[in-house]
Amino acid sequence: MTPHTGPGAVVDAVAELQLAELQLAELHTSLSSPISDSMNFLNEVAQRYPDAISLAAGRPYEGFLEIEAVTRHIETYRTHLRERYGHDEAQVRRTMLQYGRTKGIIHDLVARHLAVDEGITADPESIVVTVGCQEALYLTLRALRRTERDVLLAVVPSYVGLTGAAQLADMRVLPVRTSDEGIDFDHLAAVVARAKADGLRPRGCYVVADFANPTGTSLDLDTRERLLRAAEEHDFLILEDNPYGFFGDGSAPLPTLKALDRAQRVVYLGSFAKTGLPGARVGYVVADQWVAGPGGGRSRLADQLAKIKSMLTVNTSPVAQAVIGGKLLEHDCSLRAANAREIRVYRDNLRMVLDGLAARFPQGSRPAVTWNVPRGGFFVVLTLPFVAGDDLLEESALRHGVLWTPMHHFYGDGRPRREIRLSVSHLTPEEITEGLDRLAAFARAQAAPVTEVAR
Repeated sequence: MTPHTGPGAVVDAVAELQLAELQLAELHTSLSSPISDSMNFLNEVAQRYPDAISLAAGRPYEGFLEIEAVTRHIETYRTHLRERYGHDEAQVRRTMLQYGRTKGIIHDLVARHLAVDEGITADPESIVVTVGCQEALYLTLRALRRTERDVLLAVVPSYVGLTGAAQLADMRVLPVRTSDEGIDFDHLAAVVARAKADGLRPRGCYVVADFANPTGTSLDLDTRERLLRAAEEHDFLILEDNPYGFFGDGSAPLPTLKALDRAQRVVYLGSFAKTGLPGARVGYVVADQWVAGPGGGRSRLADQLAKIKSMLTVNTSPVAQAVIGGKLLEHDCSLRAANAREIRVYRDNLRMVLDGLAARFPQGSRPAVTWNVPRGGFFVVLTLPFVAGDDLLEESALRHGVLWTPMHHFYGDGRPRREIRLSVSHLTPEEITEGLDRLAAFARAQAAPVTEVAR
């Protein structure tokens, strides 16, 4: 009898296989955390309701993004390399198109930018250019976390990506309460004391000093200096993340923590997603702390981060770096100058949102909606007379055509609260007007049952 060898035989053979099935409980613990679902959920909601106006996404404004500018930036950086290498075209081509230096190829331009825009003096060799700021954050946490005793402090509510990166690095995050100044220092001291009593080592404190995500809070000068003193007193590093610092209300900007740092307590995390090009996915970390090695030798923390990076992403795309490098060169390494148009858009959008909220929810009216008043950045936090979780976000999208972000995503505990975050960055004035109208309609509809019960 001739064996059956047709397509049906293949199907039968596959059917007899026992396909592998993995158990979520046996995968990394971060995959079972509420944090791992946050970004996916918010992205999926936006995709399911494409006609909804999104007051949720903290994306840069797209009106000034140009393909032609990318080509020009690359050519500008190519010209820069020609001059550096004495018109050695082979070396230029190799630098831009080959596997590159792990710590990056635009580190010198980043150092110039920091000096011009932030008053930060940074040795280029203390800079690692990364695949977005998220990699910079992960590299730093991975290096600081040696054992389960090593923990991170973070003011809550906090950026979702911080908690996610800490989970991937198996580093526990100890929450520190916020305050009107941005940090509750009494609670910070208590958390540190309790941690040390429990045998833990607080290695760092994550903070966004200017227009934080999600709260929009900024630290005043006294608070910045007090935080630096606290880092020395309690012996931890400060991880300063600064994606929004340029986007203020026009008043004189405060110095970054890194610019005030005299004891090398600050690891500075930078991003070109908001100020350069989001699609380039280029960030960096300034890690100038000295690391003592065996035999009395020492190296920069940046060199240690580069070792980890070499095993994670090998290097940051030289082509992507060329885009950012060209933009820096075209503006004498000043991203404040390069972002003059964007700064005006974000400032106008924030003012329009704050004025629009005041018009739609006047003091003493119902529903009783309040909000904070940031001096810049992308975000505003609303306090509502009802709990706003993911279920209400779906209803808001379906019935009212407007998206926002439930604040529980920034606490990491999955517990819905009476707060939501609005993002003002990527919208046009027309979208802001319509989006706030829809938000007001949603708030009135949702608060109506609450009002009736109160009566």
